[in-house]
Amino acid sequence: MTVTPDLRTALPAGPDLLRSVFRQHAAGVAVITAAGSAPVGFTATSLTSVSAQPPVISFGVGVGASSWPTVAEAGHVGVHILAEDQADLAATFARSGADRFGEPTRWSEGPEGVPVLDGVLAWMVCKVIARVPAGDHRIVLAEAVCGDLSGAGRPLLYHQGRFNALRD
Repeated sequence: MTVTPDLRTALPAGPDLLRSVFRQHAAGVAVITAAGSAPVGFTATSLTSVSAQPPVISFGVGVGASSWPTVAEAGHVGVHILAEDQADLAATFARSGADRFGEPTRWSEGPEGVPVLDGVLAWMVCKVIARVPAGDHRIVLAEAVCGDLSGAGRPLLYHQGRFNALRD
């Protein structure tokens, strides 16, 4: 069934419209980590594959985020794809002021000193190649250096402001 949009109800662009439209967009959930004086990390739904050759990814990070000062200086970042049973981990890394690397988070120092989370579906360590200004965010471009995809399960999704699992 095709539904014709009612153009008379179009809303003006702004933060509320953007947030409302993207609540309709289901996105995979990742955690981005970086090493600094202390490890930092945050939950991201903006992870994108940019190029296969060379293998480049991108993600957005707010310049007001507690992780930004470390990510702004980091040479490498960790990219972790979360499994459907890791909503608590996603929430921990999304929560302001949380002890993201304390119990029960399990992690170890990986290649290039990057924090690598245990038990995720897949992870990569990536070399940061650019940080592009984009409003109140920066788009980070990074080239994959190494990774592992031996995790089992299905991906965690974010939709309508909640973490969800795939349905068949």
